[in-house]
Amino acid sequence: MTSTSTYTYSYTRAHTATHLTDVILGTITDILADLKISMDPLSRDWVQNENAIKAWIEEGSLDAVVLECHQPSGVVTPVIEFPVSYTTSGDGNAEFTASRARAARFRAKLDRVPTGTTYRLFCTFNGPRTPQPGWGPGKRASIDGLSGITFGTLGSAPHASTGMRYYHS
Repeated sequence: MTSTSTYTYSYTRAHTATHLTDVILGTITDILADLKISMDPLSRDWVQNENAIKAWIEEGSLDAVVLECHQPSGVVTPVIEFPVSYTTSGDGNAEFTASRARAARFRAKLDRVPTGTTYRLFCTFNGPRTPQPGWGPGKRASIDGLSGITFGTLGSAPHASTGMRYYHS
């Protein structure tokens, strides 16, 4: 009985990680497209980013994925965070959900950015994590002085959920 329970937990945790990674990276792709920011680096590094985020969610170490938009003037705005919250119960009744339509309505309200704006992805952690190829230490831009809006839950699954916070000038 214990091995079945462990298998079910591991299996569901892997599906949770896959689902939330898809929600986060899909939303980032939609945001970059809406803001007309080149997605070439995201496309090039897709598998590497997907594997890293999925692994960190599965092990429970990922605190947030952060998208920073770097404007040609040097201003960093908007900054969009995708915090991940974990549940310890592993509630078998939890469902896999995604609020893509709601996110689309929110994206329509994003401030436009000038041509030539680029982006950077960061991940923050709530403790030790397994190193992943292509990811190393970095320094996030400050969000001091930016206004913030919390979107709420963007996607959920049996062992975790993700939301979205939008910071802008």
